[in-house]
Amino acid sequence: MIFSETQLKGVYLIDPENVRDERGFFARTFCQEEFKAHGLNPHIAQCSTSFNRKKGTLRGMHYQAAPCEEAKLVRCISGAIYDVALDLRPESPTFKRWVAVELSAENRKMLYIPEGCAHGFQTLVDNTEVFYQISEFYRPETARGVRWDDPAFGIKWPPVQTRIIPERDAGYENYLC
Repeated sequence: MIFSETQLKGVYLIDPENVRDERGFFARTFCQEEFKAHGLNPHIAQCSTSFNRKKGTLRGMHYQAAPCEEAKLVRCISGAIYDVALDLRPESPTFKRWVAVELSAENRKMLYIPEGCAHGFQTLVDNTEVFYQISEFYRPETARGVRWDDPAFGIKWPPVQTRIIPERDAGYENYLC
């Protein structure tokens, strides 16, 4: 795997290294030793998937509060997403900054999002499925979120004719410093 740190401290774009032959290719998408070597949390407590029927579906910006903060490894296994990580760690040099990458079934890239960062995405095509490996078990009582369009962050989302936002995500408050 090829690990490239983004502009946000601890957020990595990960490319699988494909070993090709006449059958196609083989690539690792996770290795505890390599994650540890890069200082990333290698623990996986659960895996989840989300399927999104329509282009323009926006999910986020989600995170888990202490003591259940979680790291995520996100991969798009069908379709394409505009994937966003937002740094909510007050002690971080990149606090309140964000980074976005396109993840798709075609490019097979993954985004590692550490504890203390919020995550969200917007689908770029119909019938998009996203796969998550998550370091902690989901605890509804520590589930949190910030508004996808909060001016405190200025996240620039791709324009769409119709944006579909779940009621829960649309109801988040703006971030309070």
